[in-house]
Amino acid sequence: MSVWTRIANLVRWERLNREIDEEMESHVAEAIERGREPNEVRRAFGSALRRREESRDVKIIAWLDSLRADAVFGWRRLAKNKVTSAAAILSLALAIGACTGAFRLIDAVLLRPLPVANPERLYIAGSEGIDPGGHQRVGEFFTYPMFREMRAAAKGQAELLAISEGEQTDLTYGSDQEIEKAYTEYVSGWMFSSFGLKPALGRLLTMSDDLTPREHAYAVLSYDYWTRRFGQDPEVIGRTFQMGSDLFEIVGVCERRYTGTEPGTIPDIFVPTMMSPYVNSADASWFRTFVQIRPDVRIEQLRSELQVTMSTINKDRANTFAGMPKQDLDNFLSQKFVLVPAGAGISWLQEGYRRALVALGVLVGLVLLIASANVANLMTAQTASRAREMALRVSIGAGRWRLVQLVLVESALVGIMAAAIGGLFAWRAAPFVVGRINPPNNPARLVLPADWRVLGFAFALALCVTFLFGLAPALRASGVKPVSALKGGDDPHSRRRLMRALIGAQVAFCFLVLFISGLFVATFDRLTNQPTGFSAERILAVDAIAEQGQLPAYWEQVAEHLRTVPGVEAVALAGWSLLNGRGWQGFVSINGGPPSRDLAYFLNVSPGWIDVMRIPLIAGRDFRASDRAPNVAIVNEAFVHKYLRDQNPIGMTFQKTMGASADVHFEIVGVVGNARYRDMREPITATAYLPFQSANASQLIEANSAAMPRETGTFIVRTSSANPMALASILREEVPRARTGFRVSNIRTQLEINESHTVRERLLATLAIFFGGVALLLAGIGLYGVLHYSVVQRRREIGIRIAVGAQAGDVVRLVTKDVLYMILGGAIAGLILGIGSVKYIESLLFEVKATSATMLALPALTILAAAALAALPAVIHAVRIDPVKMLRSE
Repeated sequence: MSVWTRIANLVRWERLNREIDEEMESHVAEAIERGREPNEVRRAFGSALRRREESRDVKIIAWLDSLRADAVFGWRRLAKNKVTSAAAILSLALAIGACTGAFRLIDAVLLRPLPVANPERLYIAGSEGIDPGGHQRVGEFFTYPMFREMRAAAKGQAELLAISEGEQTDLTYGSDQEIEKAYTEYVSGWMFSSFGLKPALGRLLTMSDDLTPREHAYAVLSYDYWTRRFGQDPEVIGRTFQMGSDLFEIVGVCERRYTGTEPGTIPDIFVPTMMSPYVNSADASWFRTFVQIRPDVRIEQLRSELQVTMSTINKDRANTFAGMPKQDLDNFLSQKFVLVPAGAGISWLQEGYRRALVALGVLVGLVLLIASANVANLMTAQTASRAREMALRVSIGAGRWRLVQLVLVESALVGIMAAAIGGLFAWRAAPFVVGRINPPNNPARLVLPADWRVLGFAFALALCVTFLFGLAPALRASGVKPVSALKGGDDPHSRRRLMRALIGAQVAFCFLVLFISGLFVATFDRLTNQPTGFSAERILAVDAIAEQGQLPAYWEQVAEHLRTVPGVEAVALAGWSLLNGRGWQGFVSINGGPPSRDLAYFLNVSPGWIDVMRIPLIAGRDFRASDRAPNVAIVNEAFVHKYLRDQNPIGMTFQKTMGASADVHFEIVGVVGNARYRDMREPITATAYLPFQSANASQLIEANSAAMPRETGTFIVRTSSANPMALASILREEVPRARTGFRVSNIRTQLEINESHTVRERLLATLAIFFGGVALLLAGIGLYGVLHYSVVQRRREIGIRIAVGAQAGDVVRLVTKDVLYMILGGAIAGLILGIGSVKYIESLLFEVKATSATMLALPALTILAAAALAALPAVIHAVRIDPVKMLRSE
């Protein structure tokens, strides 16, 4: 009989029994036909039931049959105890779902290989050294001239690919259409062939498209963008779009599986690197270099050769760094070339959320352990009530493994149902978390497939959980002694010891979860309440672009028009809004002295910007309409303190010591209060504000600053309405109406910009509060279950104690004493674990001291309060035991 037939017999039970009975009757009838007596024949066959069992064992797989029988029996027991079973399944489902959801996020961001050929041989090139701020860092961006030299040096050993960051770019598909935003990447023309990618439509870029600057304005669309923007229209090939001053032709669509090299960003459009305006700049580092190493090449050998190339180029560049401090120059020349594995890609999301995702994984893992301990306590209590059943099974021949299997199968049913419900939770939870990783202006986009990786993790997790909460009760049940159990002499104290140990573990894990949650919540509170130095209320930042560049006077004309719009209170101009992440830095020299060791920040602003942002004017005056850079500047208090040693700065001069503005002097005409410039976590930076306008077209301050004409700028609009976004659509229409050639690129409130700096902290605090509450609830339920079981097991003892004069306080101490010791021990263990874990999450914290009394007392007091609430029902039940009824029942 084949294996498949024996397996099939397990599910056609009645038919199998009927076939066996018919076969046995045919044998009996055949013997009778041969002349034997019917009674003699039946005696010779023996017990019909026994023969049926023996025959059935031949026609089925016995161990699978025992599993089937245990599963049926376990299902009946779960259905009999509906409330208890539902509580166990739902608590585990929440924990398993959280773990699976966390794995989906961690896998999508950190672990999933890129959908390219041979991702295991893909590396990212970088330069490791000390930055001007004195911090050790790894730079991952290079200049294109250096890229050319490194590619030539690596020829025959590896292929180098230039891929810029996916950046939102303004473009139009018609001369009169509104500006659209699309994530654009500049890529090497040979990237697609090196990655083994095929076109879904048209053709992809080739090496010949990426040889000559500004020659081949071709573009390839991603499959995702082709679907969203064009509805998979095949007529998209040959269409053109305007991006900057270039008109690009769409030549193809990339295949569906390729979603880019940056987890969290799915690019929309790929264009050749030769179309970048910085392709020949020796000072602009604007793309990452991916290194695809050949199988037979030693990584260290390749790294050494590229180190020589980078050092040689850096020495030549250093000759142009006039005015750079010697220490910074030495640091620049001592940079080390590194190759970092990039099989899973590289992105800002990985860098910013790596530790946060690991912390999230630890939190959900602790919640899973708490839930497992909780269900283990429940299973232990249930198996204690089945001592007589287990004793009877042993008495009729059941082995220890058979009893272990019986309990483990019941546990597996709980785990499987919990995993199924948890899978639904994880399916919704992961996209929910992703939707809150970034603000609407720049949302993270992750591929979250439910493929074999996720399903395999969920299955393995369900299996591990089954053993976590089912093995101890199973071993306890299988160790029953029939004589003792049947006489009612089982030892309840050993079970209580196991349950109390599990409670101690629950408390330790719960303390750790609450401790970490408190740190994250406190971090979010500190960061959110950081003073910014300006007022963000009722402020709109209207980013605009001017075709072919426009004179600052024309920018001011648009600002003047916006001041007449109803609902607008004031308007000023700036190079960009504060805290938007952009920055312009440089070294400064005061009154012709040596250059500073610290970098200062610069920003171009118009007259009235200080008032619009509500930054106090401490001394001197604001800019006037006649002021031009580089004649005058306004500095903040941090600038005065750092460079001028708190002297009266009015009338003093300084100069930038590097860049196009080197040797140009700026006279300080005003001092303003400190305002945060680029980041909420950074200390207040020394900042100099320069006029939005410059004297003439030849006096360039920097490539990204107040040049004439200007292509980009930001109108800072203070509205009279409490809801500034109500004016967004009106301002979007009024800017091009004010002057032809101006278009709005983006509109955000300053509050939204500020809040974008706390997205990670808000996410961690929200999830920490949620999982902290779940952990506390599970620990409380577990404690209640143990105390309730303890009271039920000791009700006769408690009744006797009350009968001989025990008071209510004595009963309370009797019931809670041992458990309180376990709570105290668990809290101490959790405290030790918490303090030891701080060093791993320190980079996620902000101005929070883990050893402060508040941080340590909060989880302890919370657990004590939860323990008191959980113990209250059991204590009331114990105190109300009637000794007369109890003794009479005995």
